[in-house]
Amino acid sequence: MSISVNEAAHRAASDVEQVVWVDRDDRVLGAKPRHELREQGLIGRGTFILLFNSSGELCVHQRTLSKALYPGFWDVAAGGMVGVNESYAESAARELDEELGVRNVPLTAHERFYFEGPQNHLWCGVFSAVWDGPLRVQPEEVQQALFMPVAKALRLSEQQNFCPDSLDALKRYLAQSQTL
Repeated sequence: MSISVNEAAHRAASDVEQVVWVDRDDRVLGAKPRHELREQGLIGRGTFILLFNSSGELCVHQRTLSKALYPGFWDVAAGGMVGVNESYAESAARELDEELGVRNVPLTAHERFYFEGPQNHLWCGVFSAVWDGPLRVQPEEVQQALFMPVAKALRLSEQQNFCPDSLDALKRYLAQSQTL
């Protein structure tokens, strides 16, 4: 598969987008272009929105090949980097609308946690929402999206490439839901 012109342009714009730069304790240090955070191993803020339907199925989507991190991987959460002068909740609402076309839906805030991967240092804000309407994917970021039982998504994550950060967010969410 090749990367479309629109995907390439979207990726270029995304790389220079100013995002929040924080320290290991999630204190704001300033703003940096997204690509600098990755290249310099700095910490940013990100949001993960676990989107369920009223049957309890989870929305799982496949990322485009133009994504800087985890290209072509499956993702269990919509989400992205928190922009300058944006709260975690504002970022979550914006990302859910941009990636999946879901807007004006109540978001439930869950925990924040620190995730560290080889190219990804991130304070993560986890949210969930319920949606039974249509999904309108952003073609520059999402190849396809579908709802499936959570257990099936977890089984597939053992056989296919899934984003480790959003998978961690889902597993933490599930562990906390079982203790409530």
